[in-house]
Amino acid sequence: MLKIGQLAQQGEVSVPTLRYYESQGLLEPPTRAANGYRLYAEEALQRVRFIRRSQGLGFSLKEIEELLLLQVDASQHSCREVKQVAEDKLGQVRQRIDELQQIERALETLADKCCGGPEVAAGCSILRELSGQATSASGDHNPSTRLNRDTDS
Repeated sequence: MLKIGQLAQQGEVSVPTLRYYESQGLLEPPTRAANGYRLYAEEALQRVRFIRRSQGLGFSLKEIEELLLLQVDASQHSCREVKQVAEDKLGQVRQRIDELQQIERALETLADKCCGGPEVAAGCSILRELSGQATSASGDHNPSTRLNRDTDS
């Protein structure tokens, strides 16, 4: 049995994090010693490590809860179901990467338009673009639309 501090240390999380996991149903409530200390079984450490590794891969606590349910009822679920959860997350990650690449291109375009000189910031082309003061040849006054169009090629 592990006290909450020991579990936190070995699981590389804080005590408040353990309490939060417990409040969210991700961690079973501990037994209490006669002195009131929370005592966790060794399985709790495995679960905390599972949660942390899952979070490291970008799974939300809700998604981790789903994975834990698949793990707890492993005899009632197929490996295909677990794989589907991983593939769904992979699709979300790839979509986010695409979005970040679009943002990267838009920021590069924005930065390339600025001379970076010693002029006062009020005249900076980046600030004008972001505030919608710059205009394009098409007359589009929306900087995000212009930036997205500039990077969609």
